[in-house]
Amino acid sequence: MDLRIKRPEIRVLPHAQRGISALVERVPQAKAFGHRVGHRVACRVCGPILSGPIFGGPVFGGPINEKLRPVFAWLYGARRRLATLAVGVVTVWLFLHVMFGANGMVVYRQKRAEYQNLSLEIDQLQNENDRYTAQIKALQSDPQTIEKEAREQLHYARPGEVIYVSPAPLPVQPPATNAAQK
Repeated sequence: MDLRIKRPEIRVLPHAQRGISALVERVPQAKAFGHRVGHRVACRVCGPILSGPIFGGPVFGGPINEKLRPVFAWLYGARRRLATLAVGVVTVWLFLHVMFGANGMVVYRQKRAEYQNLSLEIDQLQNENDRYTAQIKALQSDPQTIEKEAREQLHYARPGEVIYVSPAPLPVQPPATNAAQK
């Protein structure tokens, strides 16, 4: 078992002045390399499309190749703007879909308001149901409640009591007008 600590290798960095001078010496080579790479990239995009079997081959011939070259060159130059525009369109579509779609925010708020209204109605009906349940229990077991309902609904009386009932009011008829006779 080896328990020795290994030291990392120490790299000696070149003097700063030597590094700068090396960069300055290689600037022309870097420019030439950049030009070659840039030209290849441009040719990779436009070149195969315009000189491929469809455009440069026997199907379309040469004139279409020359007519479409400016279009492809413009598309290549405007690719970032077109990509930004496409992202913007997708963003606007996504926003509209989220807000006004089938399950969007507008529908969500309507459903939430409907849920709150239905919850309130359920609470009211539950309170009414509890009140009726208490009234039924009282009518089944409480003698005072039974007597009260018998007197009010059935007009029962104890022996010796006299019940006074007022006559029902006459129905009010609307005053007759002679407007129909004119």
